[in-house]
Amino acid sequence: MSATQARPPLEASRLRRICAAFALAHLALHLAVNAGGGYGYFRDELYYLACSERLAAGYVDLPPLSMFVLAAQRALLGDGLFALRLAPALAGAALVFLTGTLAARLGARSSGVALACLACACSPILLAFTGFFSMNAFDLLAWIGAAHLLLALLERPRIGLWLALGLLCGLGMLNKINVAWLVLGVFVGLLATPQRRLLATPGPWLAAAIALALFSPFVIWNLQHDLAHLEFIRGASEGKYAKLDAAGFLLGQLELQHPLNAPIWLAGLWFLLLRAEGAKQRPLAWIWLTACLVLAVNGTSKSEYLACAFPILFAAGGAASELPQRRWIRRGLFPVYALLLAATTIAIVPLVLPVLPVEQYIRYAKFLGEEPHTSEDKQLGPLPQFYADMFGWQEKAEAVAQVFESLSTAERADCAIFASNYGRCGALDLFGKSRGLPPSIGGHNNYWIWGPRGHSGKLMLILAGDLGGRESWFESVEVAATVAPNEHAMPYENGLKVFLCRGLKLPLAEIWPQLKHYD
Repeated sequence: MSATQARPPLEASRLRRICAAFALAHLALHLAVNAGGGYGYFRDELYYLACSERLAAGYVDLPPLSMFVLAAQRALLGDGLFALRLAPALAGAALVFLTGTLAARLGARSSGVALACLACACSPILLAFTGFFSMNAFDLLAWIGAAHLLLALLERPRIGLWLALGLLCGLGMLNKINVAWLVLGVFVGLLATPQRRLLATPGPWLAAAIALALFSPFVIWNLQHDLAHLEFIRGASEGKYAKLDAAGFLLGQLELQHPLNAPIWLAGLWFLLLRAEGAKQRPLAWIWLTACLVLAVNGTSKSEYLACAFPILFAAGGAASELPQRRWIRRGLFPVYALLLAATTIAIVPLVLPVLPVEQYIRYAKFLGEEPHTSEDKQLGPLPQFYADMFGWQEKAEAVAQVFESLSTAERADCAIFASNYGRCGALDLFGKSRGLPPSIGGHNNYWIWGPRGHSGKLMLILAGDLGGRESWFESVEVAATVAPNEHAMPYENGLKVFLCRGLKLPLAEIWPQLKHYD
């Protein structure tokens, strides 16, 4: 019987109210930031909006589930920035709540549950992940939800729980394939502990079959598209992401999860892995350990990839603080520790959520000694890439629209608009729609899959810094406009021109294979 089930109803209700209070505070922060404008659309959000208009069983760089969620959200709420970021904000609140309730199920009382919720709410990377639309926010829910189901199975195995776990993991992989590390962690955790006896029952294998069946549309889509996702992973690993060794990967967890959170999650790892009386809960530790090992030895994994596994350790850390031998620590240091964690998180928030006007942010970051950073091999300006990628998009659409509107009606009818990366294409699609721009085309990730959209190439507007020697492809090329610079954008997104290109010498469909760029 779980700790939550064993408690009197009044105590269980009080613990849920604590979780709800932290969840609502987390939600309120995100809603306030989103209402303030949040700088602008993030590069990836522009791409996701384009993907949600072309629903499919898969995309070059992601499984499809989050795009279906986005399409439904857009149908209900529209394309505004506040509406776009509502779902991840709600997912963040749910994550905090589920982290606290998992702590309660592991034995935590009021202060332990509050500590688990606080640790989760104060994690910089989790704040960032739930502050913009991406599959990451929903990925977090898959991991913490799976931990709840696995704990229930370890306490009392039931076929219905196995089926629910299979359903959750299948949907999770259909949202982001790193849930495969979660599935592997569950298997390793069962195999490495006395709970391996469960592998001799039908439940785990039925769960695996359900998960695979749900994930199969993305597998089939990849088989139909020359294993595009594997090509994307290879391209990103070899040319996009900066190299990171195992030591750097592990040290990165301290910063991303907040240094003051380290005692909590390390205590949680000890609580699950080494405590003799916790043998039944030990498979939960192996979820984190397995994912950590897979990512650390990879060599190109971003430190943030492990973030999804930390709420499990935060919950266990909250439970660890309730052990009799540690209660004197809780009673003496908990208020001071909690206050220090909350206060330092408030100081960190501007580094992960756009709460300050950009000029104030730049001054604040310099005051803290925070240098602009990126996990990619890119030159930076005054902002870290995460923030810089929220600037400069409307200017691109404006420049292209001005050239497009200068064309005759006949020319517009067969004018292709090409951009070399999905951020630029997404910006043209979103901001150019009101100006009558046709859907853009490009060679980056799924834009390449969508193809030239029937354009002949006789007349093209190309948004780029230069044509990379492809001027010879056309009978004539002229610079028709220069995009207004934005000092806060990524440097390589400034200095762009709109090239008016006429008379492509070969059919566009014939040269399309040369334009493919997956990363």
